[in-house]
Amino acid sequence: MIIVLLGPPGAGKGTQADKLAQRLGMPKIATGDVLRAAVRDGTKRGREAKSYMDRGDLVPDSVILGILQDVMTSPATKKGAILDGAVRTVPQAEGLGVTLAEIGKKVDKVLLFEVDDDELVKRLSTRTVCEGCQTPYMGREPGTVCEKCGGRLVRRKDDEPEAIRNRLEVYRTQTEPVIDWYGKNKMKVLRIDADGPVDEVTARALGALGK
Repeated sequence: MIIVLLGPPGAGKGTQADKLAQRLGMPKIATGDVLRAAVRDGTKRGREAKSYMDRGDLVPDSVILGILQDVMTSPATKKGAILDGAVRTVPQAEGLGVTLAEIGKKVDKVLLFEVDDDELVKRLSTRTVCEGCQTPYMGREPGTVCEKCGGRLVRRKDDEPEAIRNRLEVYRTQTEPVIDWYGKNKMKVLRIDADGPVDEVTARALGALGK
């Protein structure tokens, strides 16, 4: 089963991806992680991505989707995968569908995590992120230590209130149309109330999946 996670910044997609991966026994695949890994490992597509990054350009969707295709053909994804951040625009949704079809796979479920805008601003404005492993923490002060890797926690500039509002507007403009696109392509989007304790949100997601 291949599950795509959607939702605005601060909705907890990364946290829920980890939880669902653990409960369902399949890997979480975060686009940023696999991109960095491909560059670090010096794969063919990783070298191609690095050439764009070194010039300060955005890595094209075609290159990122190629890296995702490589990952999705590995034995680790035999049972499926949780895709976090793989789809942010309609062209990416279209490209992912084509990429998966080339290896005989498809998106099986789409989960949309929904949270009120005011709550999102509140969450993100109190969020810190590990400089090393990028693990997010809520309510932890900058300068404290990451429990996973021992790195230093920092507050990102794009987690300031005004920047958060701008990010939400980008989400409305670029990502919300993906919801309609999946609907038009006969893929039901499962809406999850992402407000509340993490474990409760996970239970709602598993319930929506029929697990």
